[in-house]
This record gives sequence, C-alpha cells and structure tokens, in this order.
Amino acid sequence: MFTSLSDRLTATFTSLRGKGKLSESDVNKALRDIRLALLDADVALPVVKVFVGNVRERALGAEVSAALNPAQQVVKIVNEELVGILGGETRTIRFAKNPPTVIMLAGLQGSGKTTLAGKLGYWLKQQGHTPLLVAADLQRPNAVTQLEVTGERAGVPVYAPERGNIGGHDAVLGSGEGTRSFGDPVSVARAGIEQARTKQHDVVIVDTAGRLAVDADLMQQAADIRSAISPDEVLFVIDAMIGQAAVETALAFQEGVDFTGVVLSKLDGDARGGAALSVATITGRPIMFSSIGENTRDFEVFHPDRMASRILDMGDVLTLIEQAEKAFDKDQADEMARKFLAAEDFTFDDFLQQMSAIKKMGSLKAMLKMMPGMQGMREQLDSLDEREFDRVEAMVRSMTPFERTHPKQIDGSRRARIARGSGVTASEVNQLLERFREAQKMMKSLARGGGGGLPGMPAIPGARKGKQAPPQRKKSKSGNPARRAAEEREEAARASGARVSSAQSAFGLGGGSGAGESGADDPADFDPSSLPKGFEKFLGK
Repeated sequence: MFTSLSDRLTATFTSLRGKGKLSESDVNKALRDIRLALLDADVALPVVKVFVGNVRERALGAEVSAALNPAQQVVKIVNEELVGILGGETRTIRFAKNPPTVIMLAGLQGSGKTTLAGKLGYWLKQQGHTPLLVAADLQRPNAVTQLEVTGERAGVPVYAPERGNIGGHDAVLGSGEGTRSFGDPVSVARAGIEQARTKQHDVVIVDTAGRLAVDADLMQQAADIRSAISPDEVLFVIDAMIGQAAVETALAFQEGVDFTGVVLSKLDGDARGGAALSVATITGRPIMFSSIGENTRDFEVFHPDRMASRILDMGDVLTLIEQAEKAFDKDQADEMARKFLAAEDFTFDDFLQQMSAIKKMGSLKAMLKMMPGMQGMREQLDSLDEREFDRVEAMVRSMTPFERTHPKQIDGSRRARIARGSGVTASEVNQLLERFREAQKMMKSLARGGGGGLPGMPAIPGARKGKQAPPQRKKSKSGNPARRAAEEREEAARASGARVSSAQSAFGLGGGSGAGESGADDPADFDPSSLPKGFEKFLGK
C-alpha cells in the first residue's frame, strides 16, 4: 500500500545520513521531497501542510542542531509526526457495561462492509466474545446471502429475518417505497438486538446498506438506524484505495451519521495510501482496525506507531511477535527444547510442525516485509514463490513415518518413490534432504550453545559466514584424581547451562531454573533500556 511513499522517504533520509551537520538548506530540501512524496501518495493537502509545518519547526530548532546525529533526529521527528497524523494512540472497541455492545457499520457500497462484518465477528470470537451479525442491508442484491456465507466462514451466527433484494433489482433508483418492498432495515436492526439479548450474545454487529456515492437517502437510512438502536460504536468502513475522495466521503458520513471510528479496508492493495494518512487528521476520529486480505483472519488492530514504522522501513517487529505467539504452541516449543537438551535429532515431523505454525501466521511475504530494512529487497520478496512450501510439504508427506524419523535411511529407491508420490523430480528430493542435513547440523550447534539461525530458513543475501571455532575442552592441571573429577563435573555443569540457555533463547522460553550457575539469566541483571523501542510493552510494567 505505501510502497511508493516508503521508497521516496527512505531515499530522502539516505541523502541526509551522509551529512555530519544539517544546514537550513539541507532541511528545506528534505522537507520539499517529503511534501512531494506525501502529495504523490494522495494525502490531502491540508494534512500535508500541517505535517510539513510541524516537521520544519522541530527540524530547524535546537532539537536537531544539538543532536549528535542530526539525520537520525530528523527521522525520529518524521516518525513521531507520522504517528500523530495517523491518530496518535491505538484504540479498539469500547464495550458497553450492560451487554450487548452494539456496533454499527456504515460506508459506501463496495467498501467491504459485509466482508468486514465477518472478520470483525471472527476477531471478537477469538477474544472470547459471542458476537451476532445482523443483516440490515436489504437493498444490495443478495447482500443478506453474502453476510450469511461470511458468517458461516467466520463461525459466527447471522440474524436475517428478511431476505432483502434477491431479484437483482436496483432499489436505489426508486424512492423510499422501493426500499420498503424489500423489508424495513430499522425494524431488522431493532429485532437483531432483541435476538442478541434473548440468545445471550454480548456483541451485535449491524451491517447496513451502502450506495455507489454519497446521497440523501443513504444518510437518512443510516441516521434512522442509529437513532433506533443507539449503537455503542459506529465504524465507518472506507476503501483505502480511493485516494483523495476519502476525505470528502469521510466528512459527509461524519456530518450525516457521526461515526466513532474508522476501519480501513483493502489495505493490502497497490494504491498509494493517502486515505490512511488523511482520514484520522481530517475527521478527528481514530483509525481502529484495518483489513489486509480476503481471508477471515486478515484483520488486525490499527497501531499508528507500527504503521509509521512500516512506512519508514523500520519494520513492525511487535506485530510479528504477536502473530508468532498466536501461531506457535507452547507445548510444542517445550517439547522442542527438551529434544535439544537431550541432543535428539531434528526430524521431518518437527519440520512439518514448524511449517504448519508458519502457515498460521499468514503470508510469508507479508511477514518478511515486517522486518526492518526489507523494503530494499522488495524485488526479491515479490519473486518469492510461496508454493515452494507446498511442494516441500508434499515431499515430506510422501515419506513413511519411519523415513521421517530416519532421513539417513532414505536411499535411491526410496527417493524415487517419494518423488513420484509428490509429483517432483528425484533431484528436488535430493536437494531437500541436503538442506535438511544442514538444518540438523545447525540445531546441534545450537544445542551445544553455539550460534546459528533458524533451521530450514534461507540465508540472508550478503550476510557474512564466519567459521566458528570448535569448543575447547579445558585440560585439568591437577594430578589428583578426585580434584580432576570435580573439575570435570564443574565443566559439564557449565556446558549444560549453556545448552539450556541456548534452547530457551531459541524457543522464546525465558530463563528459569536450570539456567546454570553463571547467573546470566538473573532478572536482576536485566537492563530494560537495552531493548529496542516498543518492547517495554511486553515487560508488564
């Protein structure tokens, strides 16, 4: 979404980093480039003026001139101002004290309201709530059927007493009489809330009708529904790809319906992203959620600070961590750590578990793009064929249970059979087994307390590979057998502590008992200031 904007801002900051001291002309040139980049991304002109003015005032002040690294200070200022125009703070749904919490969706036709209703329902269900979808869009052809299909995919019940427009007739062209012939959306919305109370649903999501353009009938119907149900949240769903028109549409809905929050849909598109950078500032309403794909799980809370980091190519490691926490099972991580400490071999069954967890996290390309500095490798990421994972999985599943746990026993005839069963060539099976042997060596290196990356992951282009010196075994200088035995026990204890620490670090299990006698994992020795910015949220302080 923000590819063009990110590239231009990155190029601007790169030119600044080569200067030890920034003059006023350097700052003005950088601001001119930033202004052009924002305008080219379809950001509203009033927002651009405010943004550039704030950055200019801070960049020409003592905040930058007194800094040890002025260029980095300018990047910091731009990041903070981006967070500001994106809304400043993260805000999610404010639930009613007395259930059910009523959420009304509003927006133009085609903005993705119905699809978003299912995604929001699925997200709420994952949070432990019991949502109910209400089909109050009775005008768009087959809108009720679409909501029922979406609700079924999300595993969320749908209340639809009226079938609405199922004949494909355009009710929008007629007067109010045409609308009433398909049912009364206000009555449906009221009945939906009563149904939620009866069935003890704690959240109600009301899907309302949209139009191809803003008009009086649309606003009046939405206003009538809002007056009838008194929603706790009114979410304005806007297509993030409509550019400058986003501002006009948002202001019209704010005046006619007065929404409490914004949801950006189609954020995974290839548009320039001006809507996301304009709506929050123009309307004063926060962006609460974003829809990033077609699947039910492609929905996330909108974090202004994380989105600003993505735009400036600083990555979004916190979101990546949250996705990993949801995808990776703690019991599996504990079992993998146990196998490490027992020096057991990494098997193809373990490999299948890892691949399954990665798939739960979503698109691999999307995950890699969350890493800092990956914008410069966009071409390599775009050329990545994610179907390769399916081919690898097919080869592994073509193996027998014995072969998965004893890969060294896979001879030529077995490789030919695996190739036939998975629809690949024998050379591809050979390559898989070779990569797998390298992964096993890496895991053994980690178990000994050595360095290494994640097993099965490709090497980063341009990364240096240095030879690791084999561990030196300390020779005993004592001729006393008892003392020599004590020294050997002490050395074995240190080695065991190193393996525990390495395994816990590799699988995110944190230091605990058995971490060795060195005290390296003592919480008292931990310095929170050494963590990257943002990680303090995970410390629980």
